Amino acid sequence: MLIVILTLIVDTIATLLGGVLLLRFWMQAVRVRPPSSVAQFTFQLSDWLVRPLRRVVPGVGGYDWASLIGAFLIVLLASSVLFMSNHSVEVVLLKSLQRFLQWILYGFMALLIIEAIFSWVNPHAPLAPFVRALNEPLLRPLRKVVPLVGSLDLSLLVALILLQIAQVLVGMIIVLR
Repeated sequence: MLIVILTLIVDTIATLLGGVLLLRFWMQAVRVRPPSSVAQFTFQLSDWLVRPLRRVVPGVGGYDWASLIGAFLIVLLASSVLFMSNHSVEVVLLKSLQRFLQWILYGFMALLIIEAIFSWVNPHAPLAPFVRALNEPLLRPLRKVVPLVGSLDLSLLVALILLQIAQVLVGMIIVLR
């Protein structure tokens, strides 16, 4: 029972920190300026790890590699705590890579779902343009291929399906190794 509670706590904290670090990376990668509340939350929660990592891993090509590596380190640490007692180092590394890729895919799915909710409930919400800008690099290529049906943009649905297929493939690749 204590193992289940420990797993829940470690996984929740790791997912929150990893998600914030991945959001920080993605905001800089797509050059989106976050609203002040999102920026304050993101930077205060992640600066303790990103700032020291930037001394070792500078940003190259306009990307915040320290945030991305920080997210992987968080998932590696969490996986080590959760899986190390029963598995080898190789298995822990593979499981960490799988969880890291899953976090990225789930993050994109969450952003797409949030955009869909904003479009249904309140398209003019203060966070709606921010979320739209984060999703634009994913949806732009799909919008060229997926036609509008009436006035409905189905590219969000297609993107969600493609991300779910990617989730299945990530799970299969790691299992095959």
